[in-house]
Amino acid sequence: MLGFDFKEIATIGMVLFAVIDIVGTIPIVVDLRQKYGHIESEKATIAAAIIMITFLFVGEELLNLIGIDVHSFAVAGSFVLFFLALEMILGIRLYKEEEASSASIVPLAFPLIAGAGTMTTLLSLRSQFQTVNIVVAIVLNIILVYIVLKSSSKIEKMLGKNGLGVIRKTFGVVLLAIAVKLFAANVKGLFV
Repeated sequence: MLGFDFKEIATIGMVLFAVIDIVGTIPIVVDLRQKYGHIESEKATIAAAIIMITFLFVGEELLNLIGIDVHSFAVAGSFVLFFLALEMILGIRLYKEEEASSASIVPLAFPLIAGAGTMTTLLSLRSQFQTVNIVVAIVLNIILVYIVLKSSSKIEKMLGKNGLGVIRKTFGVVLLAIAVKLFAANVKGLFV
């Protein structure tokens, strides 16, 4: 059955959902919509999917080309995820983004949906799970991202500011645990 494992897909899907944090970015999406008018949800989700799937397959070769092994990248990625989680939990901004002139591809598809944290997570997941399950989880997450982008204003009204804050902090804690697990699983590989 091509190596499909629904437990793996669910695990990978939850990890990617926490890293992408599309629900937590609803306030940013609403702000972008106010600044730039209409946001092309289809264009943003397709671009993000292409970026993620391409990086999943050529990311490791790209790292090898510049002399970095997957364990080093995964440990570095665990630090990125750790700081992203701290941002979500503490409500602070460690990473400052540059002002963009359009919103569908930059900054929505990259770096909000398919950013550094997502790229790092994909390579780390690749070292632990089957590629087919990762691709399925990416597609499921992209479908969810599309649905959230299309209905972001309704979701914002329904959850309110406090509801969005609770969801963001909850996924921050999940992401923090993922960062610790990722670090523990790959740090040994640095010394072998």
